[in-house]
Amino acid sequence: MLAWDQQLLGPGHSAVAECFLIRDDRKSVEDDVTHFGDYQLSIYFAGLSGQLPKYPVDFASWKARAEAAMSPSLLNYVQGGCGDEHTQDENARAFQHWGMVPRMLVDTTQRDLSIELFGCKLRSPLFMSPIGVTGLCTQDEHGDLAAARASAETGVPLAVSTLTNDPMEEIIKAAGDTPAFFQLYTPKNNDLAASLVSRAEKAGYKAIIVTLDTWVTGWRPRDLNSSNFPQLRGHVLQNYFSDPVFLKLLGGKPQDDLRAAVGLWAGLFGKVLTWDDLAWLRGLTKLPIVLKGICHPDDARRAADAGMDAIYCSNHGGRQANGGIAAIDMLPGAVEAAGKLPVMFDSGVRSGSDVVKAIALGATAVGIGRPYSYGLAIGGAEGAAHVLRSILAEADLMMAVNGYPTLADVRREGARRA
Repeated sequence: MLAWDQQLLGPGHSAVAECFLIRDDRKSVEDDVTHFGDYQLSIYFAGLSGQLPKYPVDFASWKARAEAAMSPSLLNYVQGGCGDEHTQDENARAFQHWGMVPRMLVDTTQRDLSIELFGCKLRSPLFMSPIGVTGLCTQDEHGDLAAARASAETGVPLAVSTLTNDPMEEIIKAAGDTPAFFQLYTPKNNDLAASLVSRAEKAGYKAIIVTLDTWVTGWRPRDLNSSNFPQLRGHVLQNYFSDPVFLKLLGGKPQDDLRAAVGLWAGLFGKVLTWDDLAWLRGLTKLPIVLKGICHPDDARRAADAGMDAIYCSNHGGRQANGGIAAIDMLPGAVEAAGKLPVMFDSGVRSGSDVVKAIALGATAVGIGRPYSYGLAIGGAEGAAHVLRSILAEADLMMAVNGYPTLADVRREGARRA
């Protein structure tokens, strides 16, 4: 430690404690750590002792570090989009033409980012979007458990994909007291669909997110050029391989004949859902049902009329269809049409400022995908938790500086097209 650092901190004081000694009006350390933005203080004050951050704090650096950590085939699957990836790229770029107008002379020393969703009180609007290869993103190939531990550590909910490397029951245990949601790829076999939903309900998941746009995969050149589809190699299928209905249909254990098990999965994957199926879905569970992929206002209105509990505005991160409009540009219309329904959102979210902009445009909760998958690749649960904390810190500080003490203030001011 440099001499001036010692003079600033003094002997026997922790860096974090001294941080609050120079910050006027706080009563204690505990009073202050409720703000996500305080995460930056721990980084700055660790630097006074010569400690640089173990992980970077920005998306470009997460991406670069993950590219060095992941295998080429996995990296292509995580990073790749549909077609020439125009829609995927536009999802991220479109945030740049939305802006927030600062409001001055507002006391933002206390900020509240909390929301209520599906009967749960959450510390922030951030959640982890469902990703089908999360399990492969860590070196031990138990990335789903690592993501759940990051969820438990940060209070950021995890939306668990149907496609995981560990059974859904084990994943939610790792999430501790933090609520989790289960994302359903609806299989063609109705009994199997009912079994997956029932297991999720019994395990304690708080909602069922039904993905609508993936009964067949889009044209993904990166994966096609490497002839890589992880599920066909037996990866991320543990929710099927642990399901009693699937095992009955298979007539044996997956490990006895992996080729047959994968073949059965491939034959069952991808039920084509229509509006007529919503009553059947509603009858499977008492949990809230969220329709993922709703972007058109007419579809949002129809979902509300059909008694769904929320919509999820997303174009699957640009992985399923190319040539579409950026998801953030479709969000305002979907929110208006949804009425009182909560609106979850993802696609292209890379930073805390993106989160705030999505809230300003009406989202109830905002999901990130690639950022936390990169965190898993570079540091497992610890790396993912760091990514989540970094995004929350940026969002919190943006609200502080711009004069928005609450999410209600963010929504009232709104975002403007730059």
